[in-house]
Amino acid sequence: MKVYFDASRRDHQEALKALWSATYPDQELDGLISEQWKDMGWQGRDPSTDFRGAGFISLENLLFFAKTFSASFQRLLNKQGGKRATWEYPFAVAGVNITFMIMQMLDLHSPKPRTFVRAVFVQMLSEDEWAFDLLYCVAFMVMDKQWLEKNATYMEFNEVLRSTRAQLERELLLDDVVRIEDMPSYSLLS
Repeated sequence: MKVYFDASRRDHQEALKALWSATYPDQELDGLISEQWKDMGWQGRDPSTDFRGAGFISLENLLFFAKTFSASFQRLLNKQGGKRATWEYPFAVAGVNITFMIMQMLDLHSPKPRTFVRAVFVQMLSEDEWAFDLLYCVAFMVMDKQWLEKNATYMEFNEVLRSTRAQLERELLLDDVVRIEDMPSYSLLS
C-alpha cells in the first residue's frame, strides 16, 4: 500500500504493460505514454499520473481483475449490460478509486484495527492472501451494479462509491461470511 507508482521503475512499467496485454491481447501498445490509454479509462495519455493516493496496489488490483475474472473485467470495461448513462465513469480511474475506497473502509493506514470490519477482513486475509484482490473485484462489480440501478451519471460517482462501501461493509459483517467467496455479491463475478 505504501508503494507509490513510479514510472521510472522497470517492474512498474512491466506491470502497466501487462495490464495492457491482459486488457487488449490483440492490440499492440504504442508506448507507456500514448493516446491508447484513454480507451481504458485513464484521464490522459500517461496513466502514471492517475495512481496518486492508491499507489501501485491499484495497478495490481486492475491486473488481478483482468487476469482472474477476464469476462467480468471486459464486461465492465466495455460497459456491456444494463442501461448505460451518457456520461459513464472512466473505467481505469474508477478502479484506482475503488482501491482507495477499500483501503479507507478497512482503515489500513492505521497500525491497529479500529473497526470491526477491519478485524473481520484481517482474519480473512490471514487465511487467504488474495482476499484483498478478491474484495476489489467484488467491489468493482457492486459499484457497477449500483451505478446501473441508480442510473447514475459521472457527477454521482462519489455517491455510488459511498453506497458501494456501505454494501460491502454490511456483507463483510454477515454471520455466515468467513471468506470473500461467501459474500452475496461474489456471485456477480464470472
